[in-house]
Amino acid sequence: MHRYIKSGILLAIICLAAILPASAQFPAKPAPKTGSVIEIIHADSLIMKEHDSINVTKFMGNAIFKQGTTLFNCDSAVKNNKTNIIDAYGHIHINQADSIHIYGNYLNYDANTRMATLKEDARLTDGKVTISGPELQYDMNAKIGTYLHGGKLVNGKSVLTSEEGYYYTETKEMHFMRNVLLVDPEYTLSTNELLYNTGTKIATIIAPTTINNNDKSVMYATSGYYDTDKGYGNFGNRPTIEDSSGTITADNIEMDKSTGMAYATGNMVYKDTARKMSLLANRGIVNQREKTILATQKPLLIMEKNKDTLYMSADTLFSGVIRPDDSLSIPSVAGLKRLPPSPTKDLRAVNTIRPPERFTATIPIIAKGDSIARKQKDSIPGNVMMFMADSALAKTRNKLDTSLVKTVKMAPVKDIVMHDSLPGIKHHADSIALKAPKDTSEQRYILAYHHVKIFSDSLQGVADSVYYSSKDSIFRFFGSPVLWSNNTTQLSGDTILMFTKNQTADKMLLNKNGFIINQAGPGMFNQIKGNNITGYVLGETLDWMHVEGNAETINYIKDQSGAYMSVNKALCAIINIYFKKGEVDKVVLIKDPEGTVYPFTQRPKDQLQLENFKWDIKRKPKSKYELMQ
Repeated sequence: MHRYIKSGILLAIICLAAILPASAQFPAKPAPKTGSVIEIIHADSLIMKEHDSINVTKFMGNAIFKQGTTLFNCDSAVKNNKTNIIDAYGHIHINQADSIHIYGNYLNYDANTRMATLKEDARLTDGKVTISGPELQYDMNAKIGTYLHGGKLVNGKSVLTSEEGYYYTETKEMHFMRNVLLVDPEYTLSTNELLYNTGTKIATIIAPTTINNNDKSVMYATSGYYDTDKGYGNFGNRPTIEDSSGTITADNIEMDKSTGMAYATGNMVYKDTARKMSLLANRGIVNQREKTILATQKPLLIMEKNKDTLYMSADTLFSGVIRPDDSLSIPSVAGLKRLPPSPTKDLRAVNTIRPPERFTATIPIIAKGDSIARKQKDSIPGNVMMFMADSALAKTRNKLDTSLVKTVKMAPVKDIVMHDSLPGIKHHADSIALKAPKDTSEQRYILAYHHVKIFSDSLQGVADSVYYSSKDSIFRFFGSPVLWSNNTTQLSGDTILMFTKNQTADKMLLNKNGFIINQAGPGMFNQIKGNNITGYVLGETLDWMHVEGNAETINYIKDQSGAYMSVNKALCAIINIYFKKGEVDKVVLIKDPEGTVYPFTQRPKDQLQLENFKWDIKRKPKSKYELMQ
């Protein structure tokens, strides 16, 4: 009997061993995904429907759900128990860990992917910024808020709108796309794509962007960033700033709205379209409040004219606005030291220094106006002397015959009546004030200092410093200035004033120690010297010159066939010189003239240069490209 019992137990164990592995082959019912479980916190009423493929639960009145650290509040909701998707209605409020709050009147929420879609007055806020739109999507896992059908972000006083936007709540970054507009009380920014950090309030530009400031300046940029809170920006890829005075473009521009300063580096181009003027440099500082610009590192000024464009280069170029209460006095350049290349921060300090002194150029009174002076050309014989060739002089070839050297002294003539002055000049004891044309538009001045060069087809020059004012259209050259006209005539003086009309030279004043040299031929120079020399320009070439005070001249005379006949040397109180095709045509001596005529072949070499003669043609700029190097 016991044997049968043991056999039965053993058989049962074998059968059980066979059954257990077989039962392990059937899968167990899947457990809910971690974090996908929805907890029901509250509902006024609950309705469950389950038949065939439908398995839903309705929550009516003050429904509250919870998933992880996220709370959902709504008036009512329907939960699909199979798909784990909730549709909620009325007064939606999603609270994610007390950091992100989302609102709307309709919610579609996938509890498995944790993706929420809200409509009807949808908005998202983290306490500092608010995003709103007709439809918002929020990824609970990635913590990214999205709108695809238009929306806006409000951050303090700034409001940003676009057709598409993505807000990364952890990094506080917002990516705006399509028709982006940022409106601030002080400026407006528009673009097609923009990155914006709501924490730092920095806008990163990644597409063509326009910034309109309340100071009526406009910036165009394609890359860079702008601190909307501090008003500071740094822009690359050749941005442009445009205001009422002109436009400025460079490889890189920094701007500080709090100070009104802009710093341009790399191939800067400033354009004053009203005056057809351009300023090129590798570094520039613009004061948008004072409307000034300081250019360094090979600056070049270009003044466009109808036929002959003027180019001017210097170590430093500065342009500013002439205020209504400013006189036409010239800012002192004596205190402006030569500046070595320095970083941007040093240049900012330089820009704050304004010339403390003013210097008024002393201009002598010139006898006679244009019409009266031109009448001197055909004065009464005996009152003026014109050096004409003696035919006997041409016959002498080998040696100086003193009998043929003529010294002539003229009888005194009446003084020229000095009641007319140059147009725009008013008499004073030691200096004069220039009458400015009545013009209500903004007038500017240009100051160039150290190693100044100018070039145009009709005029070239060098100086240590130059001052130009659009109020009186006068270029003032300081520091050993020298000008060249028609490639053969050199003009110099302690100070040179060049009067212009329509941006074309009209007349020039060589103030103190004026000296004119005209190359007649190899090693031969016509020379004019005097205390003050006024030159008149006609058709962009020298027409005639008026020399006053200790006037001296050396003149090479030709016969009708063009052969040199004599060299005339003269002294006089006043001399008028007339040019024809760039060469001396006539020399007229007025008031106490005396002179000496040398036969050309017997000319004394030691008498052919006036005191302080210096033919400085090597300094003359040869082309505009020389100024660009």
